[in-house]
Amino acid sequence: MYPYLRMAKEMWKFRKAPPLAILEPHISTHRIWPWDLDPWRELNNGRTLTLFDLGRIPMSVRMGFGRVAKAKGWGITVAGNSTRYRRRVTLLQKLTQVSRVLGWDDRFVYLEQSFWRDGDCTASMLLRSAFIRKGGMVPPQEVLEALGQPVRSPDLPDWVKTWIAGDAGRVWPPALPEAARATVAR
Repeated sequence: MYPYLRMAKEMWKFRKAPPLAILEPHISTHRIWPWDLDPWRELNNGRTLTLFDLGRIPMSVRMGFGRVAKAKGWGITVAGNSTRYRRRVTLLQKLTQVSRVLGWDDRFVYLEQSFWRDGDCTASMLLRSAFIRKGGMVPPQEVLEALGQPVRSPDLPDWVKTWIAGDAGRVWPPALPEAARATVAR
């Protein structure tokens, strides 16, 4: 189940936090609870992605997107990600999350989010996000202009450009194995 109460807590916690410029990081802390664990008693990989929401959404509100989105009927969606899990995270451990925008192109905004414990990174995610409205996507430059932010992106890091190029070469839709075709076609 989605952690709506935790999200409400994060939104409340940062309701009076100073606004962020588009490239400023949002920093938050999170405790790992029993319902975040998998059968091996460590933070579940899918839950990690959900916990990244607890940083990304308050960050976007602090940047002013909540106000603009409400006025214009816009939203945000995840359009792809790549996550690295490097350290085991267990019950009741406290993590610091750092969420930041790296830059954007004509279609997407690229963010990096990471979890830290005692100065050591436990997981890191590169995320491609799209702004949406009825009828399609909103170009990031239009959103940034509405936010009063610079519309020109800083150069994306080479590793992000490599990821973008690699993902562009990925076959879509994926090839469906013959053994799965009858089941999927239902």
